[in-house]
Amino acid sequence: MKKIILTLSLIVSSISLFAQGTPHVKVFSNFNYDIDAEPEYAFMEFEVKRAYLGYGYKLADGFTAKVTFDVGKNSAGSNYTAFLKIASLSWQASDKLNLSFGMIGSKNFKFMEKAWGKRYIYKSFQDQNKWASAADAGANLTYNLSDNLIIDAQILNGEGYKSLQGSDGLMRGGAGLTFNANDISLRVSRDVVPRTMYSDDYESQYINTFAMSYSASNLSLGGEYNLRENTSNVIDNTSSAFSVYANFDIGNGVSLFGRYDLSESEDANENQWNIDNEGELTIIGVEKQMTKGVKVALNVQSFKAATLEAATEAEAVNTLYLNLEYKF
Repeated sequence: MKKIILTLSLIVSSISLFAQGTPHVKVFSNFNYDIDAEPEYAFMEFEVKRAYLGYGYKLADGFTAKVTFDVGKNSAGSNYTAFLKIASLSWQASDKLNLSFGMIGSKNFKFMEKAWGKRYIYKSFQDQNKWASAADAGANLTYNLSDNLIIDAQILNGEGYKSLQGSDGLMRGGAGLTFNANDISLRVSRDVVPRTMYSDDYESQYINTFAMSYSASNLSLGGEYNLRENTSNVIDNTSSAFSVYANFDIGNGVSLFGRYDLSESEDANENQWNIDNEGELTIIGVEKQMTKGVKVALNVQSFKAATLEAATEAEAVNTLYLNLEYKF
């Protein structure tokens, strides 16, 4: 881990000697403790979950280049593996039109991730449950229809930034519409994964998302509803989920927050086909802005697995977290 961060830091530092750009670093870490177990048997650990190291540079004529490495615990590599997450070139073609190409950030859950604002504590629903990837190779465009209305579209490899493109060359696409007005923002979007097999049992997968956020002087809240049709291209395998959050600022950089997620599934025979990956998530905590670029949060995360209608209700699993984010 130390070798990876040192190497990437040297790369970023070397680039900055030759160009007037902006290096950036963001780190997520935590301490977690199983509060359900007896103290002598309780699991506890310190973790460094992620480290993002990157560099951005403004070129001439509206062009901007950005590179970001994602270092973290990944099933695709060793305990700590560095992935190229962003390697993009963006062009601000006009006051209204922006185009990006390369390894780019995807639009699938960016709205909710920004509204929730606590990625270092817990990912947004689609990200956490791998409905889509945070970044992928492809292209996107954003167009301001008016001061309040923005449309965007993207076409991606569909494999995510941690995987190579599949041999079939399948693409994934989507489009969204965002409305901003004073304290409230609304977004609707649709993501499409074309089918790879052509028979009566397979169809293109669609993810429909409806999201909103509201922000006042000391209160912010929001939510999203996601409907995934023909999950993994299997016809009539439906997944649905909603996620809501609230944050209340009590002053002096301290805020109280909470979040609730619920996920469900159903197939053509009304069976819960994905029950092993479903349930209810509850997060309650307090966050402190220590200084610019440094946040700490004490919170309890509770997950109750889904069960069949006739089965005994599962007990919630509760974990105490102390999360830390620092960026510069």
